[in-house]
Amino acid sequence: MYQAKHLARSQWVALRHHRYHLHVWGQPHGMQVPLVLLHGWMDVGASFQFMVDALSARRFVVAPDWRGFGLTEGPPTDAYWFPDYMADLDALLDALLPDQKPGAVDLVGHSMGGNVAMMYAGARPDRVRRLVNLEGFGLPAASAAQAPRRYARWMDELRALRHGELALRSHDSAQAIAERLMKTNPKLPLDKAQWLAQHWARPDAEGRWHVLGAPAHKVVSAQLYRVDEALASYAAISAPTLSVTASEDSLPQWWKGQYTLAEYRERLRAVPNCRQAELPDCGHMLHHDQPQALARLVEEFLA
Repeated sequence: MYQAKHLARSQWVALRHHRYHLHVWGQPHGMQVPLVLLHGWMDVGASFQFMVDALSARRFVVAPDWRGFGLTEGPPTDAYWFPDYMADLDALLDALLPDQKPGAVDLVGHSMGGNVAMMYAGARPDRVRRLVNLEGFGLPAASAAQAPRRYARWMDELRALRHGELALRSHDSAQAIAERLMKTNPKLPLDKAQWLAQHWARPDAEGRWHVLGAPAHKVVSAQLYRVDEALASYAAISAPTLSVTASEDSLPQWWKGQYTLAEYRERLRAVPNCRQAELPDCGHMLHHDQPQALARLVEEFLA
């Protein structure tokens, strides 16, 4: 199994009626700002361990488990709303930096976490010193005409959730979880998959392993994605921004031509100060596939 070089410690903080779990590396140090890492959908904060191990300089790093993921605990719900992630991040920064200094954090987000980071940096531009978006593409453009069918689908999936039809499948061992991770990402080596499995899932009293993600995350959002809102938020970002994409384009697999990498790059033109980089020989989970190369790229940018 992979041996972590710099072990994270667990901390919990009360945020918006949740008991948020944080993976924390290092200690606050002088004038150096915290590095906050935001994981993607159906992932956990521990997912950044390989990249943190590859950082050449030690610094204070915090990676929360989003609400409904990992070890974060909260009240029962049957729906998750994107703005809540931004509000949770805002509350987390309040807890980390109670004096609310401008330019208080370096923010790195992957996939869904990258989308949260981009929107948050537009809403709270004075709280972000540097911004790194790892494959946080946003979604295909939607139109108002889609609203009736979207609301109907949302209610149908809420019904399916109540009937247990959206339950996440359990597994008989941590090794089975590791094999699932490797099936999803064929580039993930066995030692890292086995390490991730211990943080991505937990056994129950009968020894069945369950993914640490709420089934309600499988319910489609009732909100349509508004490109105009995203572009307005992008335009309000004041932090120097780095967008990192993988050499293997995952958008055709997800969206079947509805949304392309070229469209994403066109949207990035709205960000006032944005660099773009492509990481070779990796897929969407680039912090797993190329943690050393990614760490060098991120550190160079943050410096």
